[in-house]
Amino acid sequence: MARTAGVRATVRDVAAETGLSIATVSRVLNGATNVAPHTRDLVLAAVQRLGDRAPVRRPEPPAASGAIYVRCPYVLTDYFGIIVSSIAETLELHGRQLVLNAGEAAQPVRVLTGLSERPDVAGAILILPPDPLEDLVLLRDQQFPFVVIDPRSSPPRDVVTVSAAHFAGARRLMSHLVELGHRRVGIIGGPQEWLANDARMAGYVAPLADAGVLPTAELVRHVPEPNTANGYLAAGELLDLPERPTALVAFNDKMAVGALAAAADRGLRVPQDLSVAGFDDIDVSRATTPMLTTVRQPLQEMGRMAVTMLMRMLERHTLEAVHVSLGTELVIRDSTAPAPR
Repeated sequence: MARTAGVRATVRDVAAETGLSIATVSRVLNGATNVAPHTRDLVLAAVQRLGDRAPVRRPEPPAASGAIYVRCPYVLTDYFGIIVSSIAETLELHGRQLVLNAGEAAQPVRVLTGLSERPDVAGAILILPPDPLEDLVLLRDQQFPFVVIDPRSSPPRDVVTVSAAHFAGARRLMSHLVELGHRRVGIIGGPQEWLANDARMAGYVAPLADAGVLPTAELVRHVPEPNTANGYLAAGELLDLPERPTALVAFNDKMAVGALAAAADRGLRVPQDLSVAGFDDIDVSRATTPMLTTVRQPLQEMGRMAVTMLMRMLERHTLEAVHVSLGTELVIRDSTAPAPR
């Protein structure tokens, strides 16, 4: 690149030479941590070629600088509150500040597209993000470090994710019911577009198939929002079938609570007449009568693992495991029993 002697090159000149954006070059020169190693090397090589004419580069900040943006556009109770609390506690141990984007009103707001331009943010953790897949791809292409907890849909192969072993947990739960003699099991699934719902549905079906039972559409319901009210409605439809199921499994504990209420309204005793099971093992699973059999998700560990992986990215370590699936645990309580004869 030809230069007039004594004239200092600009950030724009470095961007033109490297083919990178001005914003990316500025982040490197300002010592930002949210830049991929090969991008940083490309900029620094261009600066070295420019010699004395190169733009002045700021010293790199200490490792603890830069806040972490946590997006959880849901009400922070039960499930989500546990994950966010774990993230906050772990970030505190790393000396990082937390910028929180939460609440259902934040769901339709497209915040990811401008996240890489924020100088106060070093990286992000996105919890069950409702954002379009193209926004995640753009964020990745901008070399911005982020981790997704429990992705809604299948993420790109090189996007870092942390989730629970949904398939294994659901399979163990249904195996428990099959071992108790249940063959006609109603399944109350979550939103059909959620990745976790696909995995859990596959897990539920596998033990039934092993027992020679083919699942039928008659015994499956999906709800748009996995809450207690929808669990009640879906369970009611299943229990009002001419041949009702002997057991119900719900996408989460809240829906299982709705199923308990639907059973009570029909004079059915749980577990003598009907077994009911949930998923998650949140507080409400231990506040019901009877207490719920459920699958425990490692919610706190999911938050801690997401922070650990993000810190490694910010420190420019190579991640060998990009998609981490944490083990679940079957918790057997009083809401399941042998199938009635």
